[in-house]
Amino acid sequence: MIRGAAPQSVSPSPLAETALDLLWIPGGTFRMGSDRHYPEEAPVHRVTVDGFWMDRTPVTNRHFRRFVQATGYVTLAERAPKTASLVFTQPPHAVDLRDGNQWWVSRPGADWRHPSGPNSSIDGYDDHPVVHVAYRDAEAYACSAGKSLPTEAEWEFAARGGLEGAEFAWGNVFQPCARYLANTWQGAFPHQSLGHDGYERTSPVTAFPPNGYALYDMIGNVWEWTSDWYAKHPPDAPTICCIPKNPPGGHEQDSYDPREPALRIPRKVLKGGSHLCAPNYSLRYRPAARDAKPVDTSASDIGFRCVVRKT
Repeated sequence: MIRGAAPQSVSPSPLAETALDLLWIPGGTFRMGSDRHYPEEAPVHRVTVDGFWMDRTPVTNRHFRRFVQATGYVTLAERAPKTASLVFTQPPHAVDLRDGNQWWVSRPGADWRHPSGPNSSIDGYDDHPVVHVAYRDAEAYACSAGKSLPTEAEWEFAARGGLEGAEFAWGNVFQPCARYLANTWQGAFPHQSLGHDGYERTSPVTAFPPNGYALYDMIGNVWEWTSDWYAKHPPDAPTICCIPKNPPGGHEQDSYDPREPALRIPRKVLKGGSHLCAPNYSLRYRPAARDAKPVDTSASDIGFRCVVRKT
């Protein structure tokens, strides 16, 4: 179902039964990025996006299962010889936060049906976001549903919910009235998980309040793929960057993570942070936050949502 006033209707998708509710995001000009946090978010620059429809939640296990049943699609983590995916494994004590291998394990048999490994399942987790989806898996779902993956600018504009320059998706205070408004990490990451927000790992996609555009889980829970190749924001960013309906989003050959300059692996932009983001390690549960991930990587904290653009 498509909600909100919009200038044009959307044609039925080939997999209409897998479609999530779409909400109209009006578009406009906003201040993208942050000068107060991580260097890859700077500089703040004004960006204009056209209006578009966006899934009100991340794609869930229920919707991804319907897609697989309808198409027979096999995710990258399930294909030989790549039959492993990254699973967060909590260490028993404090570790060097510069070494992600202390908590990430490439586990054979981990995939979207088995998020912690071959002996796990998603039974009872239909309303949780699907995870262990590589970029190409998310792209395949979007194509079959008659949708696209959002650009980084579209995603950040939507996450802000109409709030100009706010730190979080709801304002500048992380816990207004002592309430948790997103699924993030509480305690000293990665060895101490206090679970004060009620969840140890992923949560149902409507467990926390929506933002100003009625979108759920725009920060926290799982990172979300965007269509843009990762690159640093240009230091001479123009005053207004107009984002076309189907922008190129940079170039594959220029995409790499400046934090790992020796590894020139093409990467897409992830947005939104996840339940593994913590103030002492990765304060990235903010609209401006961004991360770089190779297109062939899947993990237990990466999902996605889709958009439909005006035609």
